[in-house]
Amino acid sequence: MNIRYWWILIVYILMQLSGPIVYGMGLIQQDSLTPWMMGSFIVALILILLLVHPERGKARHPYLSKTSVGHSTKWAIFGVFMAFIAQYIAILIETYAFGIDPGSQNTEDILDIVKSVPIFAVIVAVIGPILEEIVFRKVIFGAFYKRFNFVISALLSALIFSVVHFDFTHVLIYTAVGFTFSFLYVKTGRIIVPIVAHVAMNSYAVIIQVLLGDQLQDLQEDLEQLNFILGGIFL
Repeated sequence: MNIRYWWILIVYILMQLSGPIVYGMGLIQQDSLTPWMMGSFIVALILILLLVHPERGKARHPYLSKTSVGHSTKWAIFGVFMAFIAQYIAILIETYAFGIDPGSQNTEDILDIVKSVPIFAVIVAVIGPILEEIVFRKVIFGAFYKRFNFVISALLSALIFSVVHFDFTHVLIYTAVGFTFSFLYVKTGRIIVPIVAHVAMNSYAVIIQVLLGDQLQDLQEDLEQLNFILGGIFL
């Protein structure tokens, strides 16, 4: 792994640790933690994009070759559905095979921040996925893929991806999705393809849970009320 990739990992780790460190040292108050996180994500994105910029237009990985724009576009669209299907299958396995509730505390905590600070949705839906795909697919998966076959490389990088989210109850879901993103990266040789799929998934979660949350709850209550009324008619 070249020196720029090591710097990418360092920047990403510092971004993740900066908030807890400055808060733990008493340098910022709790109400300043979210703005700090937003700033650290933006700074990390700028630095990491500068670090990967020299590779633009070049096939740096020996086992990856870039496909045409048209081919990559098709896989970007198809990849969105693949990611959702992988997530859904993993949820079914967790629910019915292991008895794990589908709700994720990690996701709920993040969406609660979005509800309190709506602009944070940009971090969750766009900036976060871009950073994660560069780090976990381009850098980490890419490093493994130079030594191992695709399955082992994708599984290892996906497991690291799941562990970093500190949501150990749903490791299978993160692993399944991460594996899918690695497949899209290998299939096209373009990191933008898994980025599109990742952005789509996170954006969907933000739109459904946050922006449409109240409307969906009202709709559910209306349907429950209608069911109650119809039930009363037929009794």
